[in-house]
Amino acid sequence: MTIKILPARLANQIAAGEVVERPASVVKELVENSLDAGATRIDIDIEKGGAKLIRVRDNGKGIDKDELGLALSRHATSKIHSLDDLEAIMSLGFRGEALASISAVSRLTLTSRTATQEQAWSAHAEGRDMEVKLQPAAHPIGTSIEVLDLFFNTPARRKFLRTDKTEFTHIDELIKRIALSRFDVTIHLKHNGKIVRQYRAAQTDQQREKRVAAVCGAPFVRHMLAIELEHQGLRLHGWIITPQGARAQSDLQYCYVNGRMMRDKLINHAIRQSYETSLRPDQFAAYVLYIDVDPHQVDVNVHPAKHEVRFHQGRLVHDFIYQALADALAQGADIDKTELTQSAFHTPSPEQPQVVSDWSSEQQNPQANPVPERVYQAIEDSPAYPGKSTRNTNDAFEVREQSTSRSWNDSKPAFSSSAGKSSAPKERSVPASPSQSELRAYKQLLTTPESAKAEVVAQLSSQVSPSVVVHAEPIDKLGKAVCVVQEQYLVMADKQHCLLLSLPRAEWYRTRGQLAPLQQPLKSQPLLVPLAMKLEPSLIQVSEDIFELLTSFGIELKARGGNSLMVMGVPQPLRQHNLQNLIPDMLAFAAQNLASSISPRDELADWLAHQVVKTKSNYTLSEAIQLVAEAEQVWQGNLPFDDRSLVRPIDFTATIAALNYE
Repeated sequence: MTIKILPARLANQIAAGEVVERPASVVKELVENSLDAGATRIDIDIEKGGAKLIRVRDNGKGIDKDELGLALSRHATSKIHSLDDLEAIMSLGFRGEALASISAVSRLTLTSRTATQEQAWSAHAEGRDMEVKLQPAAHPIGTSIEVLDLFFNTPARRKFLRTDKTEFTHIDELIKRIALSRFDVTIHLKHNGKIVRQYRAAQTDQQREKRVAAVCGAPFVRHMLAIELEHQGLRLHGWIITPQGARAQSDLQYCYVNGRMMRDKLINHAIRQSYETSLRPDQFAAYVLYIDVDPHQVDVNVHPAKHEVRFHQGRLVHDFIYQALADALAQGADIDKTELTQSAFHTPSPEQPQVVSDWSSEQQNPQANPVPERVYQAIEDSPAYPGKSTRNTNDAFEVREQSTSRSWNDSKPAFSSSAGKSSAPKERSVPASPSQSELRAYKQLLTTPESAKAEVVAQLSSQVSPSVVVHAEPIDKLGKAVCVVQEQYLVMADKQHCLLLSLPRAEWYRTRGQLAPLQQPLKSQPLLVPLAMKLEPSLIQVSEDIFELLTSFGIELKARGGNSLMVMGVPQPLRQHNLQNLIPDMLAFAAQNLASSISPRDELADWLAHQVVKTKSNYTLSEAIQLVAEAEQVWQGNLPFDDRSLVRPIDFTATIAALNYE
């Protein structure tokens, strides 16, 4: 095969593959050109996700008529002229390939007018031919670039485009990032003729925070900390989220170096390290950070898409970012503690007298029901009356639940596979919370004279039909899902029963079943990079003593002599957990509990489930149905329905009696 120089049009199409990945790539290049041109307003029109039309109009400096054709040539740019310029780049673009590459795979029209020209001119280029045609046009000072039929001449590339909605989502996210990089620029984004985003220029701190809220959402603003620090020519400023505002995904992480959007590994590592002790493994930080550095100290020409940079003093930058964020998080935590302490010891003002309760349980649990305990007990001890629930005291709730966000670890019962069921630890028995109808009926009973009380009670109790009393029966099936109550409980029913199922508890049973399946041991999934950790010799000895037990759970540990232990593999349910903390805690638990255990496998499975279970704060009906189905699947239809913390029958006695009484 002979060596030949590629034709210009073929070379342009190959270069286009490096620049134009999807419509969002085109928008990025065009908007960055507008910003480099000094634009203070940018209007972006998109049709069909960018596949049909991308139009970007700005009020920048514009391009002279004589340079319009040159602007569509490869390696043509006004932003650098020598090697010295390349060593200190402050513009967003500098390679001079964007317009040429875009015009090679689309029908591109470039219209522009400078302040010194009375007439605007338009340059048109289409596909492989790359022939630029100039003609006069009407246009204000600035530039408009219209890209039609992207990839019309490269069908193989066009068929890999996603749906219009997906492609526009990428464009929308790009504009969000640009909006956070230039608060001084007004940006309008339209899709199929409808305005989707309007970012007005922000000059004051309040206006900037409004733009941050528009991009990142109100929860981010509520939990954000302002950062500003400068050291040895480095300046870091912006906003970071407190641990209380941590997110379940890394969708709000925006970082800029000298105004350039960045996803740099060194920066990301420094930020993650600063949050290392504040967030759980399944939590992610959110931030909008700006790093200003001498352009001579950073190389922006190290990544094809310009997403990464190379700092000449990388260690200094890394430690600077880490220390700044770690200090800010520590100060934020101190402020929260101070405010909490002040509120705890706040002395009521004369206008707000302090309410002192004689119920000791309220002092122990300030979130408890404000109705005194003696009222609950009196209601339970009183004879039957209209509105009173005919609960069986043996079936009463062991603990009155104060909220759905209680500590789940405190309510999980120990599991015993020898009995095949779970048994909850006994706690202080208190009556279930009475309804408002019961309280009103009890009040009526209190106002009845003693001489007539027995007669009134007998007369009114006869109004309650015995048929409304629901007796608790063993639960053998769940029935059909009806609705979710308080985002934590699932109402299920069949022709005979109506049940209430705790979704967090079902989540625990699903995880428990995944960690200790009924039939075969778990399969170990090797770690891509084995985890090395130093432990006390006693814990390493424990790992050897329970080697077979750990193997049945798919946990592969390998002692390397001395105090070193290697984690070679773990089962799928543990893959996303922080193994650096989990493994030592697990070995410590095994040393204290498994030696004298009748069923060490079940105890270890219970403990692991408590550690790795992930419960939601709110469930939808579809999520609840999927959760119950998966729990029943891993338990092979043998979920322990006698676990009162998992499922209970719904007793309508009090409600029906109240309806009859009303």
